[in-house]
Amino acid sequence: MSSLPLITTAERRRRLGRRHRLAPSARAAEAAQAADSVVALHATDAATVFLSARARLTEGGPAAIERALYEDVSLVRLLSMRNTLFAVSSELAPYVDSSTARGIAVKERRTLLKHFAEDGEGLDAAWLATAEAATLEALDDRGPCTGSQLSAAVPALRQKITIGRGKKYETETGVATRVIRLLAADGRIRRDRPRGSWTSSQFRWVHSEPWPPVPAAEARTELARRWLHAYGPATEADLKWWTGWTLTDVRKALAAVGPEQVRLDDGTTALVGPGDAAPEPATEPWAALLPGLDPSGMGWADRGFHLDPAHRPALFDHAGNIGPTVWWNGEIVGGWAQRADGSIVHRLLGSPGRDAEQAVAAEAARLAEWIGDARITPRFRTPLERELVA
Repeated sequence: MSSLPLITTAERRRRLGRRHRLAPSARAAEAAQAADSVVALHATDAATVFLSARARLTEGGPAAIERALYEDVSLVRLLSMRNTLFAVSSELAPYVDSSTARGIAVKERRTLLKHFAEDGEGLDAAWLATAEAATLEALDDRGPCTGSQLSAAVPALRQKITIGRGKKYETETGVATRVIRLLAADGRIRRDRPRGSWTSSQFRWVHSEPWPPVPAAEARTELARRWLHAYGPATEADLKWWTGWTLTDVRKALAAVGPEQVRLDDGTTALVGPGDAAPEPATEPWAALLPGLDPSGMGWADRGFHLDPAHRPALFDHAGNIGPTVWWNGEIVGGWAQRADGSIVHRLLGSPGRDAEQAVAAEAARLAEWIGDARITPRFRTPLERELVA
């Protein structure tokens, strides 16, 4: 018998309910706290940030989350882990920037300059610096602008380049999106309030100051420490998948954190933060309707402790993106969707019991009231979500 502490599947689910703030008694008062509880909220789909935060907040509608994003700026969107857009607290942002976003920015710049060289039209690093300066000047003069408005104001952004000249995949493309993406990756601009409602991805941009520098190794250690608290027990492979870091960087960060090994139900081992192997206090029974790409469904490479493998084909798209899910006490038990008339519909997979059915129905009603007149269509459609809408 192993001498390692045992953390059962039931215990892992209790941790998820409390630490991810999904049990009602564990919900957060502010959006930034909700984000910190799972380290970062997926933000590829504009609605996900709002729906993921909503599920973890005690009160407040979309306007409260908009204030956090665009007025208080206590919550910010960064291109970071796995080259994906996330929303993180402004407190954590410098660590995410130094651990992950900096490397992405360097690669993005290198790739664009390579395209310039291959294009053969004379664009280079000096031209790019001038275009970036002109874009920032336009934002200073005009205030928040969409990409289209910036292109209209800055002639350089209307420049086109040819990618793959002479090859089968040759294509002509504008540089505006790439220049704006570079400025955002460098932290010199950030996404501001979009045109339209909170479900819109047509963001305006504002000039911002880069995040204060943190040594990369220190930043990776801090991110790994927070991730272990939110997602442990978990494995080295889980952290590598979640961050997109190299295996070397993952191992160095974990070594600096000094995690403890624990034993799981199936006899395998996993990691928790230092001193974090004690039992988690039980919460009240809870149900949650989480959006596509929610962190509680996307936090691990191996999700076996909260998802029956037989349900995976219905709830994930072909690329591995999770769709809208129904949870009961730390386990995914179904999926949900919003129809064109605004109604929230769900389907349970299996038989979680009458208590679960009643709690899920109540949570669906709470979600419908919160969404109001808005309409949600996930960016990544899954088989069950499509069936429910149809």
